[in-house]
Order: sequence, then C-alpha cells, then structure tokens
Amino acid sequence: MPGGGTTALAPPVLACGEVRTCLLQNAQALPSPAAAGLLRLRAGRRVLQSERPGAYALSPDVLTGVDCRLPTASGARVRAVGTVTSRAALTGGRLLQTDAFCTATADGPERRRPWGHYLARPGIVEPFGKLPDRDVAAGCLGGPARPGELDLGAIAEHLLRTVLRNPVLDQAAPFRAQVTRLRWVALRAPDGAEPSIENFTLAQDGLRTVELRLAGSTGTAAAARLCEDLALHDWLLTTLVRMVERSRLGSVDGRVAVTALRPAVDHLLHLWMPAARVDRLLHPLWEVLEREPGFSRQWQILVQRIRDQLALLAVSAHVQQP
Repeated sequence: MPGGGTTALAPPVLACGEVRTCLLQNAQALPSPAAAGLLRLRAGRRVLQSERPGAYALSPDVLTGVDCRLPTASGARVRAVGTVTSRAALTGGRLLQTDAFCTATADGPERRRPWGHYLARPGIVEPFGKLPDRDVAAGCLGGPARPGELDLGAIAEHLLRTVLRNPVLDQAAPFRAQVTRLRWVALRAPDGAEPSIENFTLAQDGLRTVELRLAGSTGTAAAARLCEDLALHDWLLTTLVRMVERSRLGSVDGRVAVTALRPAVDHLLHLWMPAARVDRLLHPLWEVLEREPGFSRQWQILVQRIRDQLALLAVSAHVQQP
C-alpha cells in the first residue's frame, strides 16, 4: 500500500478508511453535467466521469490535515501527523458515497516536521516512533473514536453533508433509505500471500467493518475503491431487503406490493454490477464475498421474487380482461 513522496519514508504498513453510502436527495437521477457540478469540490480540478458500464462520477481528492492520536484497541497513545484523503462518488446519478482514508507508515520521526513535508505526501500519516499496526487496526475497527483521536468517519460524514447541501438538489428523494457506514482496515499480507478478507461484519445500526490483507504493492486508492464498491452493493442489498419486507410481498394484494416495490424497479435494480470498477488484482476478494455470505445470490433471489410478482400481476390483468 505505497504512498507518494520524493524522499525516503518508512514503508506503509496499514491503510484505513470509512465510507458513507446513501440515496441522493433528489427526485430524479442526476445527468452527467449536473453530477459533475455536484462533485466539483476543488476549483480547477475536474470530476472524473464514465458512462460504461454505467454512469459514474468521482470528485477530485480533498486533503484534511491531521495532528492527533491514532485509535488503538489497547488504549496506547500513538500520535501521528499527516493528511487524510476524502472524495465523493455518484453511481447511476442516484447513489452518493463519500470516503475518507489514509495510509500509516511503519514508523516516523520523534519530532513533528513542517507542514510542507506532509502536504507533499498526500493521504499519508506518520506516527511519532514505531507504529503498533495491529493495535491501531483493531482500534480503527472498534467503537467510536475517542476525543482527540483520528476520526475518519467524521471526515466522511462532513463531506457527505457538504455535498447533500448543494442547491442543485431538490431534497425530494423518491423513497426513504438508510445511510450505511463501512469501516475498513488493510494490513500488509505476508510476502507471496494472496489478498484476503479476514473479517466482514454487519451491525444493526448501519455499520459494517472489513479487515483486509493486501500485498505491499497494492495502492491505498485501490483498497479504498474495493471498499467503496463493497459498501455500494451492501447498501443496495440492504435497501432492497428492507423494501421487500415493508411491501409485505406475498401477504397483501399483489398490486399493493408492486406499488411499494416500484421505486426499486425504477431506481435500483439496474445498479447491481459488483467489481465493475475494482482493480482486477482484487477481483478474487469479490469472489470470496460471492461464496460467503453470497451477495449476488441473495440479490438475484430478491429480484426474481419481484419479477415473479410483476408477471403474476400481468397475467391476472390479462385474464380479467373481457
């Protein structure tokens, strides 16, 4: 998980981040020009956009300077200085994500360096002394950040609220949906080992946590993109499950259920494209998720239930015609 810089740095040993995913607060999906305007977070920096395999827009990176303690599971005080990268993405003109992430080096100087040193190394934080990487990784995945600790979730949340306040949005979302949070860490895998997902957990309050092992050559941006993609599809699956539950599919008149599920058909079903923008070297990690817990399998079962209900309703309407 290498970073940049023109002078020697200790090797990076830990990357961490947090992703927010939500429904864009707008009645219609934003077309490409409006999406570019929404995500133009830095003057003079362009928004990256693509139309294949689906509409997607990515903001320029925003840097936040930090001088604080790193979270640790043991409570050890580990101070670090550097910058955190954050960015926003819009998928299908409909789903908004913000992410804040950084890379921590194995060790750092005992004294703080001038800010110019850290600004020349975007997205990297340097500890004072040796980094207890596993202790920090466990702390990042743990509970809320304690006062004075690095809080990547707060940075991602601030960016999310900033984007959602943009006056281009009419604040009239087509349906209600939860905001989900995905907190992730990536430690270096042993030499020669394949990338792996060590843990993936879901909590009731919309929090998910992911622990990865990645090769030292895997960039932090690629790890962040994998986690953004995981967060996106977890949000889609979670939202569809909740919509099917609320529709009482199979327990009420079919027309009532179909009316309740129409927003899913109109706005969500076409967005399911796992790993479409993930580094190909990390595709095997998606294959692990497809086996356990089986993301696409559950998605396809739900989609088929909805399509079966639509087919039954169409047949019923045809039979009832004079």
